[in-house]
This record gives sequence, C-alpha cells and structure tokens, in this order.
Amino acid sequence: MSEHILDLPLDARPDPDEFVRAAMEWHFNPETGSAYWLNRAKTLDFDPREDVKGVEGLSLFPNIINELRDVCVEDLIPRGYGAKADVVGVYESGGTTGAPKRVIILRDWWQRIMAWMNAGMDEAGFPRDVNWLVIMPSGPHMAGKMSEQHAVDRGGIRFTVDMDPRWVKKLVAAGKAEEAEAYAEHLIEQARFVLSTQDVGVIITTPPLLERITRHDDLVDLINEKVKGIVWGGAHMDVDTRHLYRTEVFPGVKLRGTYGSTMILGGSRERLGLADEDACIFDPPAPWITFHVIDPDTGRPVDYGERGQVVMNHVTRNMLLPNNLERDLAIRVEPPAGQVGDSVANVSPVARFDDEAVIEGVY
Repeated sequence: MSEHILDLPLDARPDPDEFVRAAMEWHFNPETGSAYWLNRAKTLDFDPREDVKGVEGLSLFPNIINELRDVCVEDLIPRGYGAKADVVGVYESGGTTGAPKRVIILRDWWQRIMAWMNAGMDEAGFPRDVNWLVIMPSGPHMAGKMSEQHAVDRGGIRFTVDMDPRWVKKLVAAGKAEEAEAYAEHLIEQARFVLSTQDVGVIITTPPLLERITRHDDLVDLINEKVKGIVWGGAHMDVDTRHLYRTEVFPGVKLRGTYGSTMILGGSRERLGLADEDACIFDPPAPWITFHVIDPDTGRPVDYGERGQVVMNHVTRNMLLPNNLERDLAIRVEPPAGQVGDSVANVSPVARFDDEAVIEGVY
C-alpha cells in the first residue's frame, strides 16, 4: 500500500479504508509518527496498525481532544516531516468550552485544504480579483488566517477588522450583555469605515455579526451596492434567517456558508443547488475529514433526517484527530455519491458541553 494516497488532492475519491490504513501506518510507525501518538499508542488497548482496518475502526480511539489543551505542539509534528517541518501556524479553539485546545498546521495540508475551499468558491460563482473584508477572529484562530488567505489566493486585497471572541464570551458569561453589545457595535463601526471608503467585493464574517450589520440600513445599502458575495462561518445560522438574507435583505449578493472546526484543521462546504428555503447542507472533504451524526447516549448513528450530535474525524499526514465528539447538533443527511460518512444540516450548538455552558457570542 502506498502512502502517497495521503497526498491526493481533496477532490479525489480514494478508497476510504485504504486511506485510513495508510494513515495508521504513517502515524504509528516509529519512523514517521509524532511523539504524541507514539507515546499515546502505549496506552491503547489495540494496535492501530493492525486493528484499524478502515473508517469504522476510527471509533476504537478515545476522544483525545482535551489533551490538546496542554500538549507540547512540537510533539504533534510527525517525524516523517523531518527536522525542519514547514509550519504554517499553531491555532487554538475558540475557548467556548474552557481553556483552548491547540493544533499545528503544516504547509502541505494548508495548501490542499485552501485549494479545495477555493475551488468550491469558484463552483459557487464567487468572484476573483476583488477585495475582501474579513470580519473574523485573528491571532490564534484559524478562521481568520484562512479568510485572509482566501483573499490573497483569489487575487484581492484584504481588509481586516480585529476581533477577540473570547472577551465577548467572558462578558456574556458574566452577565454583562450591554458591554458585549457595545463591543459588537465597535466591530461594526470598523466594518462601516472600510465599506464606506473602499471597494469591497466579498465579505466573510460570522452570523452574529452579519445579523448586527442588518440592523443598519446604511450598511445594508452599501453591501447591496458594492458586495458580490458574503461567506459566513464560525457560528450558526438558522434556515429562516438564511432565507431572509437571500431573498429580501441581500437579494443580489451570493450567500454561502462554511462549517468546520479548528479541531479538524479545516471545514466543509455548503452543498450547491439548494433552494433558498432548503436547509443548509454541508459536505466535508472525506476521507480526510468525516462527519458522523450519533445519539450521544448510545453512540449509535441516528437515522437520516434525525437530529444527533456530530462526531468529527481528521485523518491526514499532518495530524490524526479521530472520534472527536463536537459541541454541535445537526440533522444527519445522506452524503453525495462517493463520500464516506455523513453530511450535516441545520447545525446548532448544544446547551452544555464538558459541564460548561456553550456561549457563541460573536464567534
């Protein structure tokens, strides 16, 4: 079996079980695996190289996500990359459910996930060679880095608005709703300054901030006059709101969602061809990223059309993050032909996760 299957472009359709077996060999071979997984393997009651035969075998792994809160990031780099791995950055979760978790992204995966996301924008008719306004978290948050990279890859200049979503979540948790609202309006004012003085063709932001933008008629007018497309992500948008934006608020602007997580080092694309009133369905780049929608009490898949909790797997040469029970609920949707795992629709957060209240805030 060739390990080159791990390097295929994300629009390929490798045999998913062969792909997973190649990943097990890479991550648990002493010559190529990371220090983290080689040490962690000693605590497992199975041998990943022998016992994980395919995608279904990923459920054998414990959910190790919480261990990423304090693991040394160098220990996450597979030895197969050599002594000078090309690190794009270290990125952290939003801190929604406690101390943030960290992942490390290497150049080869970064280039491939960005190429896949950009191809999706082309398919959806998003323009190239226009400027972008990025109203997303920066710093340790992967969403901001990916958003800025989109602008560069697609031939535009990027304008950014600085955002600290953790501060907003602290304010909300402390019952300081007025301060949280004032901070959100501070972000909107910065966006207004860019929109009113510069040519902007695409905006990428979060649903809570997009909702605040719609409260200002002047901003809605500016967007309908200048902007060709809006990409939303980082939080959740219900079907009715999406329908309203598409048909009444921004009728001439392309609106497309993304759904992902720092803990899968990427995301999924909104399915094309959906009517304005349809649920927003997300299809991941399987087998690199796969979703499963389960009953959290039994661990078994729910029926198609039923709601459950999302389990995510990230399986690449860069990292192995299997069997991660996310903080999201979703409807299980039958995947497109050739895609292993589930697609998801009508994503929304659980009320509590790991004994912490889930607060979205602005992200």
